[in-house]
Amino acid sequence: MPRKTLTAAQASRALGISLDTLRRWDREGKLRVERDAANRRVVPAAEVERLRGAEGTEGLTARNRFRGIVRSVETDGLLARVEIDVTEPARVVAIVTRESVEELGLAPGVSAAGVVKSTSVMVER
Repeated sequence: MPRKTLTAAQASRALGISLDTLRRWDREGKLRVERDAANRRVVPAAEVERLRGAEGTEGLTARNRFRGIVRSVETDGLLARVEIDVTEPARVVAIVTRESVEELGLAPGVSAAGVVKSTSVMVER
């Protein structure tokens, strides 16, 4: 039978965030947690799935995703500059191919995520 709740540490690993971030999200109401008999945080598996986002992204092994709204898209030849205002206090800028921008349907106001792995920033939707 699948597990219905995860410990805070298990949930933070599954989400690719730090335990401190998970605690902060709990305090800010971004994450719904429950408490066990010892008053420890436990996170419903459904909540982890909700935060992980759409299907099809599990193939990426990148741990850092910054969800936000596309601020601007500038295309020039084969490349495009995509600027995302992320919900965390930061902004992510990626240089991607024009084909990727068209394939993802990126435009100002569209929800997207900057995926940081090593020195590369990818964009997913």
